[in-house]
Amino acid sequence: MPTVAMLDDLPKGAWIAVMVLGFVLFWPVGLGVLFYLIWSGKMHAWRQERREMRCGRSQFRHYRTSGNSAFDDYRDQTLKRLEEEQRAFSDFVERLRRAKDQQEFDQFMAERRGAQDNTAGA
Repeated sequence: MPTVAMLDDLPKGAWIAVMVLGFVLFWPVGLGVLFYLIWSGKMHAWRQERREMRCGRSQFRHYRTSGNSAFDDYRDQTLKRLEEEQRAFSDFVERLRRAKDQQEFDQFMAERRGAQDNTAGA
């Protein structure tokens, strides 16, 4: 039984390596590992972790408490403030990009008008 518990604790990379090695050595073993990963729900858990990371959700923030409600409130307020600052900074960077794009476009149009004026005057 301890061997099964050790196998369940393997990280994602190790499971993928075992599956690939199983396919290389004897394809039914690799297929068995793949079916086990699907059946046990490990692949679903990996997908859920990736989705949470992509959405910016932290497992610590949503699932664990320190046991000290004052600290938990402070941590939540600080994380909320940081998220707001990140959002404001992202908006600022987007405005800078738009201004730069507009400036480059205006410069292109001015050069184009200048080139058309030179060909029309010649």
